[in-house]
Amino acid sequence: MGDIDARAEDSVLGPAGTPNGERASNGERQPKSSCDPEDTFADAAVSGPEQVATGQADGDPDEGAPRSGADEYLALAQRTQADFENYRKRMAREVDSAKARGVARLAKELLPALDNLERALTAAQTAAAVDAQLIEGLRLVQRELVAALERAGIERYGESGEAFDPALHEAVAHQPVDGAEPGAVVEVYQPGYRIAGAVIRPARVLVAA
Repeated sequence: MGDIDARAEDSVLGPAGTPNGERASNGERQPKSSCDPEDTFADAAVSGPEQVATGQADGDPDEGAPRSGADEYLALAQRTQADFENYRKRMAREVDSAKARGVARLAKELLPALDNLERALTAAQTAAAVDAQLIEGLRLVQRELVAALERAGIERYGESGEAFDPALHEAVAHQPVDGAEPGAVVEVYQPGYRIAGAVIRPARVLVAA
């Protein structure tokens, strides 16, 4: 029995009566058991964070995300700027078109009065008893009206000798005229007016046949 107790004590105590894994009296550390739970926990505590940090550094899937987001915002800003520029140009064209339409409507209201003034001026020039100052006054009014229309962008056209254009002229009659080429404007009964290339009123003319 004594021998059995001694061997059991040696299995628990290390050399020199020290517990297994503690330092002996000579200062040397005795090896612990390979299945010591304290060593297992310590190893896991040290190796765990290192493995996590290494995994994030080696294969970070979000590494390119900020750059991709910046490119998307840049493309969106460029599209927005292009859309705004197109909108600004479209609105400018619409404003110009509305302005031209308003001027054309005003011209249509003024042109009959201008026509009557020109007829009165023509009649006064052929009458012998009309005062010369009256004729000059009528001519001055006529010139001022034409100049006002020109300042508004309205162009007067229609001259004898120019080629007949159905988009610009209204043929009152076609007749042979000595010395005139067929299709030429021989006489202008009523001048035409246009704005920005758009005809407000065609010129009424006599065309050589």
